Amino acid sequence: MFSGIKKAFSSLKEKILTTQLSGNELKEELWKFELKLVENNVSEEVAEKIVKEIENRLIAKKIGRFDKAENIINALYKETLKVLLRDIEDKNLLDEILKNKPYIILFVGINGTGKTTSIAKLCYYLKNKHKMKCLLACSDTYRAGAIEQLETHAKLLGVEMVKHKYGASPTAVAYDAVAYAYKNNFDVVLIDTAGRMDTDINLLDEMKKLVRVIKPHATLLVVDSLSGNDAYYQAEIFNKELNITGYILTKTDADERGGTILTLIYSTKKPILFVGTGLNYNDFIQVNKDWIINKLIEE
Repeated sequence: MFSGIKKAFSSLKEKILTTQLSGNELKEELWKFELKLVENNVSEEVAEKIVKEIENRLIAKKIGRFDKAENIINALYKETLKVLLRDIEDKNLLDEILKNKPYIILFVGINGTGKTTSIAKLCYYLKNKHKMKCLLACSDTYRAGAIEQLETHAKLLGVEMVKHKYGASPTAVAYDAVAYAYKNNFDVVLIDTAGRMDTDINLLDEMKKLVRVIKPHATLLVVDSLSGNDAYYQAEIFNKELNITGYILTKTDADERGGTILTLIYSTKKPILFVGTGLNYNDFIQVNKDWIINKLIEE
């Protein structure tokens, strides 16, 4: 997972540890590191900030003869990542749910990101690991098979689901689900929506209507970790239009680059709450900034 960024840093670290670099030579190595970051889906802005921070810290930190240089460089890099992510506030969804029941979660994103599967994984996580009563709702009334797909998950998970016929109002489905959840003492409502292109204004307007009516406690954007710079543009549009709460990042087990995770949260200052790491329901991890930083530096 995220081996591209880790290899890029390891290469830079090895050069620093094994070569007596002059000022210009260090700048050249840092430039190469910046290029490798961009190659691994880190945006140019973020890559430049990382390199500048490392350079400043290396210049300011004098490594003595008896210092363990590798540990110092690792620490400098870790502090650099902390500085990059310092404005992102970690959010513990479990704590939020306990304070607001039923807790309404709206899932948005474009087609193919794994949105419906992520809903099922989060439902499994909340129901089986935290004993919460979950209700699924299918506000995706457009895509053929969408209702049946979510219904299959509901049956496998042993939870109830609210649905209407294809072509029905997505807002009406969500409204009925929320009303049913209040009446029957559910802890969480997880609402699936149609996968829409981030440039489709009509569909985004419809989603804004749904948000106005049901007032979800959280709006989670599901993003494919392999989508690279497209993830940044999706996040920018959805956050502008819907003011998202945070992200679920899918397919991280197949992401050998890793830059998407940094670019995504830096661009909108919104946290990644969960990552999908496989095909099974339990291949789902609640994460925070420390988890991200450790994953980007561990060998």
